[in-house]
Amino acid sequence: MAPAHRSGPVIRGLAAATAVALAAGTVRARRRLAALPVLAPPGPYDPARPVAPGWHLITAPGVTADEATLRAATAHAVQEGLHVLDLIPERLDAAGALGLLRLLDPEAHRADRCAPGHGAGRALLVADEVHRRAGLGTHTPPRSVAELLTLLGTLKEYAPTSTGWVIAPGLTTPPADPARHAEELRARGLPPALLSAAQLAGLLWLAKCAHATPRWGAAVVALYWLQPALVLASNGRLRPADLPRATAARPLRALTGALHTLGAPPPPGPATAAGTSAADPTATARRAAYAAELAAGTDRFFEPRRPDCPWCGAVDLTVRVHVPDLLQRKPGRFTLEECRQCGHVFQNPRLTPQGLDFYYRDFYDGLGAEGAVLVLGRMNSTYRGRAELLTPFTTPRNWLDVGTAAGHFCNAARAVWPDTRFDGLDMGEGVHQAERKGWITTGYRGQFPELADRLAGRYDTVSMHHYLEHTRDPFAELDAAVKVLAPGGHLLIELPDPEARIARLLGPHWLPWFQPQHQHLMPLGNLEQALAARGFTVLAVQHGAAHQSNDFLGAVALTANRIAPDPGAPWATVPATPARRAARAAVHLAAMPCYATALALDGVRNALVRATDGGNAYRLLARKELG
Repeated sequence: MAPAHRSGPVIRGLAAATAVALAAGTVRARRRLAALPVLAPPGPYDPARPVAPGWHLITAPGVTADEATLRAATAHAVQEGLHVLDLIPERLDAAGALGLLRLLDPEAHRADRCAPGHGAGRALLVADEVHRRAGLGTHTPPRSVAELLTLLGTLKEYAPTSTGWVIAPGLTTPPADPARHAEELRARGLPPALLSAAQLAGLLWLAKCAHATPRWGAAVVALYWLQPALVLASNGRLRPADLPRATAARPLRALTGALHTLGAPPPPGPATAAGTSAADPTATARRAAYAAELAAGTDRFFEPRRPDCPWCGAVDLTVRVHVPDLLQRKPGRFTLEECRQCGHVFQNPRLTPQGLDFYYRDFYDGLGAEGAVLVLGRMNSTYRGRAELLTPFTTPRNWLDVGTAAGHFCNAARAVWPDTRFDGLDMGEGVHQAERKGWITTGYRGQFPELADRLAGRYDTVSMHHYLEHTRDPFAELDAAVKVLAPGGHLLIELPDPEARIARLLGPHWLPWFQPQHQHLMPLGNLEQALAARGFTVLAVQHGAAHQSNDFLGAVALTANRIAPDPGAPWATVPATPARRAARAAVHLAAMPCYATALALDGVRNALVRATDGGNAYRLLARKELG
């Protein structure tokens, strides 16, 4: 490789950008650390009073808190109006402290109803009311830091704006266990293998910078090497005992840690990184049930193909796309046809109710529940944009969110409309979980058209966000909205846009096709006509603001899953041999540069979409007229 004076401008520019990024990350970590409060010394101890009335202390194994710490933590929680308090050990190890500061912004996360519940995972102080609502009365004490991290994530959902963090000098904790690092990353909702591979790539890049452009390379390496000390030394808050060693040996520790995490086995139990554990009775029963269903074939899951368009009745149809199930990779092949007259795109032949049950199973619940919640919980800006669309037109009082899933939209929308009553309707159990968390006031479980008479005229606002495309009869859903809305009420709908040009570029790998779940994809004009026929006036339409920045990233993920499906899934039709597992891991590892490129392309496309008001989805607000 050429020395500095002959190194290419691209390498120098990238090295300089890396140095700037490291410096910015260091400054950000110090700012976040400065925002973490430290427990004040407790007041005089009154032996007549319990240490923490109305509170529950939950700790990871080996973690202890003295009496003074408990009293100080309780006083802090009461003073700050908190219901969940994560106690961070003052002597938290350096790697753990840096990892926490990368994920946790104390000020932003306290106010953000949708922010994940990141924390140190050593000790939690939980108010009795939240403890009761979360059903922790019979909860088994956490067996690891990972289990406490998972619990913190759950409790943040029950106390979305009353979860806080504090450094507790009196908290004692055993040393971190490197063998459990992968488990702890999963508990935080992070993919261990992907992060480890990225860390190894980062170390290689440091070496490349140092060799190709010594001046900038030295700055990059120094900033990386000294970052623990730059963030944690003399901060007056955290005092990691291993800080000198962690700083001196950072590259070596990073290398060995990444390799160890990359080679960590998948977690035990029914849901693993590679599918299911054959030794688990639940997994065995699940696999047997799928095998029994698949033995009869998948043809029975489809209705006869219809010759006409379900929207306008025209018989001038053309195939838009043929695609297998690229999401779960369950057996079956699906066809979307387009009407040449009105542009409506629909699944043809359509799945039967039995087929829908088969393909939905283990997607939003069961094996897929954790992943679905993770995705739905990271759309706060989208949720706020939907809620804010009503601001110029009305002040909602009673809002029904149809297809609410786990109620994430209603939770976020409360920040925009704090005085509004939010109710939710869905087919799954998540609607009742949202009710228990306080995200919605009342949850209705069932089909919207079947419940419409019961709810007639009760609501001034109804929303359907990426719901209508999942339904078997969109007209029946719109008719139900007419019944439920009071005169002058508002209907908010968001849908994938089948007219998006990117759909033709990406073909079957365009994520919003979302087969086999999406039954109908309606052009905007069609929906506007259907609403007008039902007495609605369209008030606002958004394209760019409704865009979901996942076109290229989704295409890479679907392609990788198509090439190497999970052989451990209970519906897999091939044995889950070590070779197949290794092949899947190799494909996803090889796709990492594609993911990085796709992420950059989606970022550029997102900026262009916002500027030009185009995109892969549209959002519409309509008012039901009087009379």
